[in-house]
Amino acid sequence: MSDLPHSPAAERNKEPILAVLRRVLGPRGTALEIASGTGQHAAAFAAAFPDWSWRPTEAEPAMLAAIAARTAGLANVLAPVLLDVMAPEWPSPAAPFFDPFDAVFCANMLHIAPWQACGGLMRGAARALVPGGLLVTYGPYLEDGVATAPGNLAFDQSLRERNPAWGVRRLEDVAAEASRAGLALRERHAMPANNLLLVFASSP
Repeated sequence: MSDLPHSPAAERNKEPILAVLRRVLGPRGTALEIASGTGQHAAAFAAAFPDWSWRPTEAEPAMLAAIAARTAGLANVLAPVLLDVMAPEWPSPAAPFFDPFDAVFCANMLHIAPWQACGGLMRGAARALVPGGLLVTYGPYLEDGVATAPGNLAFDQSLRERNPAWGVRRLEDVAAEASRAGLALRERHAMPANNLLLVFASSP
């Protein structure tokens, strides 16, 4: 699979993320991944959770074949589907999901998407989750009252130079969007390279 798209960041962060997922996810369930990218997370997490069904999604049509190829040997990974988080329905009436999900996972999307994508993610996850289900997000965040690492400040500046609609998001703003959608921030986990893993829960 050396010819498949590869993300060094996904390779580095999959084990730290997996360590937290092992603590917060139950022994079995169904998971929806938003912005699966290269499929490296889907492959790693589905292999680690054989009793979970994993549904990858991606906004870039060209990535679907790579995700499918990378997860082809895993019986618990469903076919990847195209998904726009800002769409009123996920992914579309023509490609419906199965029953609601126990977990929704999204890594490294909020800072490379317009701010409206955050609200779309929260509202979509709230619709897609079972009562008490979890939304897990991973990536860099700014936090009120917490000194921002110089690397994250430089990263934020470089993102905004590439696209003014992008940027590292404030945790408080993200949590407020989640709350408006009916999701509550339940856990905050510090991760390597100045990232955070956040766990939001839908109402029981």
